[in-house]
Order: sequence, then structure tokens, then C-alpha cells
Amino acid sequence: MKLNQFEISILPQIIFGAGTIKKLPEKITNYGKKVLLITGDSSLSKSDYWTQLQSDFFDLKIELIVFKVSDEPSAKLVDQAVSKFQYSSIEVVVGIGGGSVLDAAKAIAGLLPFGNSIMDHLEGVGKGIEYLGSALPFIAVPTTAGTGSEATKNAVISERGENGYKKSFRHETLVPKLAIVDSELLISCSAAQIAANGMDAFTQLIESYVSTKANHFTDALALDGIKAVVEGFIFAWQGGNTKDAIFGRNKMAYASLISGITLAQVGLGSVHGLASPLGAFFPIPHGVVCGTLLAEATRVNITAMNQREPKNIALEKYSHIGKMLLEDEVLKSKITQQKSLDYLVQVLHEWTTMLKIPKLSNYGVTKQKFDKIISECRGSSMQTNPIVLLDNEIEVILNKRL
Repeated sequence: MKLNQFEISILPQIIFGAGTIKKLPEKITNYGKKVLLITGDSSLSKSDYWTQLQSDFFDLKIELIVFKVSDEPSAKLVDQAVSKFQYSSIEVVVGIGGGSVLDAAKAIAGLLPFGNSIMDHLEGVGKGIEYLGSALPFIAVPTTAGTGSEATKNAVISERGENGYKKSFRHETLVPKLAIVDSELLISCSAAQIAANGMDAFTQLIESYVSTKANHFTDALALDGIKAVVEGFIFAWQGGNTKDAIFGRNKMAYASLISGITLAQVGLGSVHGLASPLGAFFPIPHGVVCGTLLAEATRVNITAMNQREPKNIALEKYSHIGKMLLEDEVLKSKITQQKSLDYLVQVLHEWTTMLKIPKLSNYGVTKQKFDKIISECRGSSMQTNPIVLLDNEIEVILNKRL
């Protein structure tokens, strides 16, 4: 098969593995000793590793200023942090937390050197002023396995409500200088968090694999990430401190990281296209949106391609994922493409049910809001969906998960 041209954007230095959080203090000193540490509400201070980290910070004469993020970051929160710490001589920003924490930290690191509002640069809703950088050095330490924000150049900023939005602040210099991905940090995640975050990572891997911009490089990564999800997701979700659970968390930390790398390079698809307005207009966690829509969006994509673009390469790719989910090696070699496509959709539906992913109506979504949701869903993510979906096809996705 011919290798077509492709480009790969900048990536962070990556340190992966159980226990690697211990390397954080020493790594910080590569960039400075005055640190803005951005975390969630309380998970860090209550964790087993926080006491040792504090001791190491003290020994290395690292000065910490802590800022906490309790929800998806808004423009107001980012601007408040920038205003508060602009003259604090911060040398490096460290984010330890889930995707919301990392996105907030990424945006704050980008704006601290300049002190201006994020609304100057926010795509689609801002003033359209080009961001030229450079950001302060940023170290990302994810404590969930879902968004892959530790590997991307964009910070997602949200404003919820009737006129809400979810938009990106995006630039190459916002990519973390270092990502420390330690699967032991996932131990504090609830089963519901593992379920929603895991479906987010799985969605990102599948959508980037079938993206219209996909290439051989990202395909290889995406497939390895999908393999990790198949092998470890359910074990991670079942939880505990068994050998299987530890194995599962390790696999999901890896899958999430890879999903961030692939989405940053080639984009996503219809699930994330819909996630933007749904997350803006309703109080739906991002992972829940992905988890609840993935099976039906996959089915609609496959149906549309079978009807209008039967030679679309994404059908072959979806079929390959279906075969990866099969445990019977003999059946893998004999199953037809359509049956493996059907099996993929079947498993995705089964996982959605088993993981108890809530439906859209649980968060106030009604049919009366469909037109507005659909009108706002055709942003950058929808542009790389493997087929252009019609409005009535998008409505089917929403209706099935209402």
C-alpha cells in the first residue's frame, strides 16, 4: 500500500508508567522553581502520594502556589487566574488532575506571560486576535484516563447555558513540555468516572482511526490504543487492587494518552461534533456525551456509508475494529465485513448498557432542542467524520440516545 504524505505536529516529552509521578519534582527544576500548581478540588491533597511530593518539593526548594479548578474551565476562571498570578514570577505551570484541570492549566500557562483575556484568542467566540506565544512551560499529569489533553495543543473552554459554547484556545506552544502519565493515579477514580472517561478515550481512538485525515502513522497508534482498550477497559472499570484491575488501569492510561496524540494530529468525528453543543447547552460531562453517543453514531456512520459511499475506506476500518473485539480467532478469519460491522455496533451498545452510561434526557435534553444542537454541531470535529451526515441522520443519533 502506498504511503501518502502526512505531517505530525509537536508532541510533549512523555514519561509513562506506574509510579512515574515520583519524577515530577526533579523534572520541574528543569524549568524553574516558582510553580503554579493547578489541581482539582481535593483529590490531590487527599492522595497517598501528596505527602511525599510535598517533601520532595521542599528538599528541592520548589515554591508552590496552588490554584484549584472544580469544573470545566470557563473564560472567566482562566482570566481570573491570569490576573491573580501575572505578577507572581511564575516560571512553570503544573496541572495535576482530569481533563478540565489540564485544559485550565494549559490556557493559563499560555496567557500568563501576556496578561490578556482568553477571549482575545478563543476560536469562534473570541475577538479573533492571533495568539503568537510563547506559553510558560507546562507539565501535565493526568489523574483520569479519558481526554488525552496531556498530548494536545488545545485547551477547551466552556460556557454553559442557552447561549453557551465549548471552544478551543489552540497553539503549538500550548503543547505541554512534559506529560507524566502514571496509571497509579487512576486508583481514586470511581467506576462511573472510569466508564465515562474510558468511553471518551475509546471514542477518540475510533474517530481518529476513521478520520478523513488519518494516515499510516496515526492508524498504527490508534489501533494500538484500541487494542489497549479491548484488553483493559472492563478490568479497570471493575476496580479494586487486583492484578487485573492494575493491568486494566495501566492499559487505559496508555489508551488515553494515545487518543490525545491521534486526535491532535488528524481530528475526530460526529460524536465530538455533537459533544460541543451538548456540553455547552446542557450540564453533561464530556465523557458521558461520548459514551452515550458512540454506539449509535458508529451505526449511523456505517449505514450512511453503506448507502452512499460503499467503497469508503472507513467501512474496512470499522470492520477491523469489530474483528479486534472478537475473542474467537477462527471466527475472525471467516467473518464477513458486514457481520464484523454489526458486531462492532453490538458490542458498543452492550458496553454502553453495562457501564450504565446515562441518556441525554437525564441532563435536560429534549426533542425541542434538536434543531439548535444540530445547527451548532458542524465544527472542526464533524469536518473529519468519515462521511458527511445529513441533518436527519444526526437527529437519529440524538433521538436514539434521548
